[in-house]
Amino acid sequence: MTGSGGGDAAEQKAPSVFLERQTYRRRRLMDAARLLPVLGALLFAVPLLWPGADDSGSAAAMPTSRAIRYIFGVWALLILANVWFGFLTRGWSGTGRAGEPGDASGRGQG
Repeated sequence: MTGSGGGDAAEQKAPSVFLERQTYRRRRLMDAARLLPVLGALLFAVPLLWPGADDSGSAAAMPTSRAIRYIFGVWALLILANVWFGFLTRGWSGTGRAGEPGDASGRGQG
């Protein structure tokens, strides 16, 4: 029995595994941006692991002023990371390619 679907599957090529460099970098940057809130939450939780004044361990208690400076530093670094991601993604358009109407470069306008 010769079905029309049997020969078509052998003729179709497997999708290419290779990704363009720009597409690959864009996806990794989006992955990093998605992980930034998780990283921030973990960094904000670090002071919870520091020894407190009421702990009976031998480690010295962490001064509150150091903890506040740490929290402020993490907050500032997260803001700078978001600004950096913003600059890296500034030229991206939603779905358009260079020269098409959705392009942010303006080359697609006649």
